[in-house]
Amino acid sequence: MTAGNSSCMFYDIHLKLLIGRPFDGPFGHGEAGEQMSPRKSESRDRMVLSAAALLREYGASATSIDRVLAHSGAPRGSVYHYFPGGRAQLIEEALALAADFLTELIESAMQVDDPVAAVDAFFRLWRDRLVESGFRAGCPIVAVAVETNDDAPQLARSAAAVFARWQEALTAFLVRHGLTEERSRRLGAFMIAAVEGAVIMCRAERSTAPIEAAAAEIHDLLLHALRDRPGAESGPRP
Repeated sequence: MTAGNSSCMFYDIHLKLLIGRPFDGPFGHGEAGEQMSPRKSESRDRMVLSAAALLREYGASATSIDRVLAHSGAPRGSVYHYFPGGRAQLIEEALALAADFLTELIESAMQVDDPVAAVDAFFRLWRDRLVESGFRAGCPIVAVAVETNDDAPQLARSAAAVFARWQEALTAFLVRHGLTEERSRRLGAFMIAAVEGAVIMCRAERSTAPIEAAAAEIHDLLLHALRDRPGAESGPRP
């Protein structure tokens, strides 16, 4: 295998772990690549995608310009041409990309009629991503949120906005299934905290046990919440 082919394969593997499906963008002509980013420039797209994948695996502080260039194969001269704001702009755009795709995954999981099955599927999705990556890939939003980023405080604000967006999506989903606005908002926040905390524990322990335990508790909690909702005669099946 040539060095170029090896680099392309490594790149595609990381992107698959980021978005949960193969990517045919810079090194191909698939629909996923067209959906993920406008074709302003192949180099620009590759750098944003690589930064998002590196955030998920290595964290924000380790996602340097040099590392993004090495991972993406983009020419060094393109960095400040496409990202005049430097590393902070690149990280922020990668964060936005990851947020959009993770939000899409949440919203897709919430499409089924059975809300408990939907939440179970959401936890399984994260479990599968952990296993597929050998427990190396976490959440890129958490990677930004847990670091101080004093030189770029807007990154923490962006991460907070993503969490709020997810909570709103889960709140609306639970309200549609008959829970009150207040209860739905609390449960939405709790589900996000549970899955994110479980992902961190799974990576540390190299085990799926924490996310399986969190999923089981959320499953039972949601069953009880739905059974106790106003006007409910019977809840969904366990």
